[in-house]
Amino acid sequence: MYSKPTFIQGVREFTGIGLIEPQPFSEVLEYIVPSGRRAQLIYFRAGNSSAEMVCVVLLRDGKPMRYFPIGARSSVHIALAVVEDMMADTRLEVVIAAPAGVSGSLIVDIGLMEI
Repeated sequence: MYSKPTFIQGVREFTGIGLIEPQPFSEVLEYIVPSGRRAQLIYFRAGNSSAEMVCVVLLRDGKPMRYFPIGARSSVHIALAVVEDMMADTRLEVVIAAPAGVSGSLIVDIGLMEI
């Protein structure tokens, strides 16, 4: 079986509009599972430069799939080792929810395995 590691990565600036209102980053972070393949989440890592807790939301085809809270000036590493399969053409997008007016930078590194 052929497998290939894939990553959703980036450093993105953000300004929050509220914790209950996730929004895309100015430069979209997304991944679409290639046709004829499936993908599995392997890990999630992120760091938050702001003085407030923020929440990264992983959307699956536009609907919330996972919530990852990240503390103020903190980082997180979560092993997701083969939680579930995402079938071909599934669209993953990374969005952020932060308190209104809070701004900072977020470093995101999400590892996936294409099978």
